[in-house]
Amino acid sequence: MAFEFQCSTCGETHTGIPSFGPDAPESYYTILEAERPDRCELGTDDCIIDGDTFFVRGCLQIPVHSITEPFVWLVWCSLSVASFKQWVSTYEQKTRSDVGPFFGWLNTRLPFYEVTLNLKTMVHLRDDGLRPLIELEPTEHPLAVAQRDGISAKLAEEMISKLLHPDEP
Repeated sequence: MAFEFQCSTCGETHTGIPSFGPDAPESYYTILEAERPDRCELGTDDCIIDGDTFFVRGCLQIPVHSITEPFVWLVWCSLSVASFKQWVSTYEQKTRSDVGPFFGWLNTRLPFYEVTLNLKTMVHLRDDGLRPLIELEPTEHPLAVAQRDGISAKLAEEMISKLLHPDEP
């Protein structure tokens, strides 16, 4: 069943679940803006800070009850230098899901959840150029519980409405 709802904020009917997430890892935003050009290499799917701190962007999927389409957070995870080099070496390959998974630390602040920085993750590469799937360590953190147990369609509607219209009450 496709996800569709009438937005309580704008009154429009929204179809599908868009992905949400920042354009850079949290560590990038802690660096002074004037210093970023010299210290950071930021791509759409990767970020290197000071030549020795590595991040990749992936999809943290949250199942939505009674909907086949998941809610997707676009998140950033740190990787070790060895894991990052492996990720880079397979980036252009059509088949790469047999590589990894890689351990990483979540480096994204997400709204609606208590502190999400530094949650333990596994980064699973996917084939056909898709961003990696991010699996949280199965803890009792609310985000890990949501990833494991899913969320209601009503909660997904509320979150999407607030994310699409951040300046509305």
